[in-house]
Amino acid sequence: MPITVTLLSLCQALLVSGNILLIAVSPLIGASLAPSANWSTAPVATQWLGLMCATIPASLIMARLGRKRGFVLGNLLGLVGVVVAIQALRGQHFALFLLATWLIGIGIGFGQLYRFAAVEAAPAPLRDRAIGLVMGGGVLAAFFGPWLARVSRELGEVPFLGSFVGLGALYLVALLVLAVTRLPPATRTHGEGTPRPLGEILRQPTFVVAVMAALIGYGVMNLAMTATPLAMASVGHHFDHVAATIQWHVVAMFLPSFFTGHLTARFGARRMIVAGCLLLAASALAAQVEAGVMGFHIALILLGLGWNFTFLPATGLLTETYRPVEKARTQAANEFLVFSTVAVTALLAGPLVSQLGWATLNALLIPLALLPIAILAWQRLAKAPARPHISD
Repeated sequence: MPITVTLLSLCQALLVSGNILLIAVSPLIGASLAPSANWSTAPVATQWLGLMCATIPASLIMARLGRKRGFVLGNLLGLVGVVVAIQALRGQHFALFLLATWLIGIGIGFGQLYRFAAVEAAPAPLRDRAIGLVMGGGVLAAFFGPWLARVSRELGEVPFLGSFVGLGALYLVALLVLAVTRLPPATRTHGEGTPRPLGEILRQPTFVVAVMAALIGYGVMNLAMTATPLAMASVGHHFDHVAATIQWHVVAMFLPSFFTGHLTARFGARRMIVAGCLLLAASALAAQVEAGVMGFHIALILLGLGWNFTFLPATGLLTETYRPVEKARTQAANEFLVFSTVAVTALLAGPLVSQLGWATLNALLIPLALLPIAILAWQRLAKAPARPHISD
């Protein structure tokens, strides 16, 4: 495996560490600054909104300037968002904090393309393993992110101010790693020629499965995960328990990445997606049992496994749907569809968990989790040859 993939994995680890820190503290900051409880997860939603806004520009910018310059730009935007967040916390300005998380989300949107850069840097037979290795960088983040959230929470006189100082440090380290990372130029990775119409690409059955699996896997996971800190706080769990739950959730999200590629190569992406959807449904069922710390742990671990088995195979499937010259537009369309859904789920998490409760919210997620399985079944039936008609 090229050293470039390992360095991209480290960049992914730094990115996810910052994301975990934001997941742990943003809903709590929102609850303290927002005018009502229904707006408590708005900072998470604006973060995902920023990510959604970045999806199309990030792919097009990298197609013109190259992956490396695009990733550097994303980290610089993240640093700007950190500075704005620090000012918002000092002045206790909710709207300014929303702007900060939106800017940080834009930076994260550029970082979401690390997995596609790994595909370009690795030989074709190692495609799924390269995706898994880069996403596996989240395992380091699973321990470092919650630790950083805990130790930085009370640093300084303003609560959570230290958390954003730590987040800024992560972006600076990522810039240093990128400085020594060699990535192929855009002219080599994006190719030349006449692309097919975008509508033709989007109508491919494989593209539909890839997008729906990623969209449902990420959307269901994000809705439940974003609601978790609020749900745990509502039943009296300490912040350390919240951070630990998120930590093991993230371990479950990223640890399987080291062998998900092997499993996908052996069993096929579609079977892996079916397994992932069943794990997402099992997570929602586990949330019906109890609201103790262990109950949250089990539900969030299953949730993380379900995300991994849907999102990673879906990424591999997506790379089969385009030619090099079509790469930027196809990846941009995929990222926009997936992360616009994620932004909506983040916005809905606060009001849904406060009005419906943890168990009811998860019960509503079960049919959504099973939707990709229904699409796969429908496509299989559509391909099945018609039975011959036997006349009397």
